[in-house]
Amino acid sequence: MTNWTLAKRAASMNPSVIREILKVTEKPGIISLAGGLPSPKTFPIAAFKEAADKVLLQDGASALQYAASEGYAPLREFVAKQLPWDVSPDQVLITTGSQQGLDLMGKILLDEGSRLLVETPTYLGALQAFSPQQPRVVGVDSDDHGVIPDDLARKAGEGADKARMVYLLPNFQNPTGRSMDEARRQAVVDRLATLGIPFLEDNPYGDLWYDQAPPAPLTARNPEGGVYLGSFSKVLAPGLRLGYVVAPKAVYSKLLQAKQAADLHTPTFNQRMVAEVVQSGFLDQHVPTIRALYKKQRDAMLAALRTHFADLDVQWTTPTGGMFLWVRMPEGIDTVAMLPAAVERNVAYVPGSAFYASQPDNRTMRLSYVTASEEQIHIAIKALADTVRATLAAR
Repeated sequence: MTNWTLAKRAASMNPSVIREILKVTEKPGIISLAGGLPSPKTFPIAAFKEAADKVLLQDGASALQYAASEGYAPLREFVAKQLPWDVSPDQVLITTGSQQGLDLMGKILLDEGSRLLVETPTYLGALQAFSPQQPRVVGVDSDDHGVIPDDLARKAGEGADKARMVYLLPNFQNPTGRSMDEARRQAVVDRLATLGIPFLEDNPYGDLWYDQAPPAPLTARNPEGGVYLGSFSKVLAPGLRLGYVVAPKAVYSKLLQAKQAADLHTPTFNQRMVAEVVQSGFLDQHVPTIRALYKKQRDAMLAALRTHFADLDVQWTTPTGGMFLWVRMPEGIDTVAMLPAAVERNVAYVPGSAFYASQPDNRTMRLSYVTASEEQIHIAIKALADTVRATLAAR
């Protein structure tokens, strides 16, 4: 009999709560408000077909060959040029989705027991990406504008226990939908500079603003003090698995080495195809159509919440961009325990407890409004409200 002895780090790897819930949504008739899936209506299929044909005809052999680990040069140049601070293409590393950027940062900065600071709550996928390195994840007190600078200082640690990194999502955060305002961004960057702690700025949703663009990124305020993650998943298509890291020289070479060890390079054909699509200013016309669609669907969800939860003590965020809305249910509701009853009524959500580093709030849930239609959103929110009332009545 073969004995498989797993590495200690494997014990810290757990299945994605969201991915497990997505399996449930395969049930016929269910309306999922759970997954953070961009609307397929936004995928520019015709533009990709034209770009794919052109790439294959002009230089198909190179597009299908191994390539540089750093990424396709014209795409790196595009990324550097479109960022709102002075960035050299040599600082850009093309990744297999921005999720890989999280994994690479964890590999080069975190050891077992390293202190890692995160928002409360924070992105579940980041917690999963960092967990194999077995850090000590510490949640920082947060409000409607993100992390509170004074609590960053209180939880920074010192000496050998000083935080290695702070993970932040300033724009339309996953899961809450909240954003840092100008004052909070500057206060956070200033405090981290004083503490000498680097930050990892994750910005997959920053282009999805509805009425006004968000303030300048954290990294624009201190380019040597942070690493910036971006993605093409939310503005083009997630199936391409195409993201990027912008890093200072102090860590770029190690990120590159970690990338080489992980997968040699991001798929060449995907990079060349995206470079072909974006070079003519396509995103300037395409992204506003995504914003308009998602704003309508956000408004539909807010209207449905106001209608169907009017008599209940329920709180929710009003995101000004992105894909998610955060809800806190009445006292006595545990959203994990309630999920099967919601699924019976053909609606699914993500329980909020999965997004906390510690001390989860079991009354919370994340709802995504970008995939379901406006009609489906109203049906789903009514079903959710009916589930809450039935749960409270059964207590």
